[in-house]
Amino acid sequence: MRAGHPAYTVFAALALAGLVSGSAVAQEYPNKPLRLIVPFPPGGGNDILARAVGQRLSDIIGQQIIVDNRGGAGGLIGAELAAKAVPDGYTIFLASIGNLAFTPALHARLPYDPVRDFAPVTLLATSAFILVVNPSLPAKSVKDLIALARAKPGALNYGSSGQGSSLHMTGEIFKLATGTDLVHVAYKGSAPALTDLMAGQVQIMFGTMPPTLPHVKTGKLRALGVSGARRTPAAPDVPTIAEAGVPGFEVLNWYGIVAPGKTPAAIVQRLNRDLRAALKSPQMTESLGMQGLEAAGDTPEKFGAFIKSEMAKYAKVVKTAGIRAE
Repeated sequence: MRAGHPAYTVFAALALAGLVSGSAVAQEYPNKPLRLIVPFPPGGGNDILARAVGQRLSDIIGQQIIVDNRGGAGGLIGAELAAKAVPDGYTIFLASIGNLAFTPALHARLPYDPVRDFAPVTLLATSAFILVVNPSLPAKSVKDLIALARAKPGALNYGSSGQGSSLHMTGEIFKLATGTDLVHVAYKGSAPALTDLMAGQVQIMFGTMPPTLPHVKTGKLRALGVSGARRTPAAPDVPTIAEAGVPGFEVLNWYGIVAPGKTPAAIVQRLNRDLRAALKSPQMTESLGMQGLEAAGDTPEKFGAFIKSEMAKYAKVVKTAGIRAE
């Protein structure tokens, strides 16, 4: 199509209008509070991280970040709500390995498409899970726990934040790696699971760092190992599960921010810029480190590629292990 042709003129005008419109949207955004959907109840690791990041982001953009806890169904309820929200940049979602990697691997049909229905913004943080037990359980190491579980198959329970959640899947991977028979008890979030763990209603749990570490430090829970490839600075005396008796064991937790799928690219880029600035602040880095989290921050493109690689990785794990959603 050559310059001067009527169709070329119309095309150029439309393209210019689109660029101007996108730029105007980015300049005007945000001019009201944002809603950050967290797919679990208050008090858990997802909620703690969301509120910390939300507060710092609020300081940067000058608008309130309203944390909207929508727990249930292992994160499915909150994820569906976010996927179907108006794509105007005023609703964002705290995504995790659970709802964007594990859940799609477990369910052939979901009320949302983890790729099409979300626009990746940035990876926020990564961390290991921490394996904890009620102090009354006669297991002071990973090897002790494995021996006890093998001696009493089906007698020990482990709690999780919901069916198909990251805590559930990590527990199932641990069972497969150790040849143990542990009974899964699903809760509507990690906070109620931790409460029952401390009360002795369940004996074992793979917890996220932020809500679990304080109970370890007060002696209400006993830590046996962390799921990462290396020890965490937040609990340097706790060995990795791999070094404590399960060679090769590694499951890394991650959190990120996504927006509804058709959110304008200009707004996604603005969110990415402001969130990365929030993560780089010394206060945020220190706060995350104290909770056993390592600040991340990357481009929307890199985060999108990472999500797809995690989906493929755990789809293979689920298929090979024969794990099924209940």
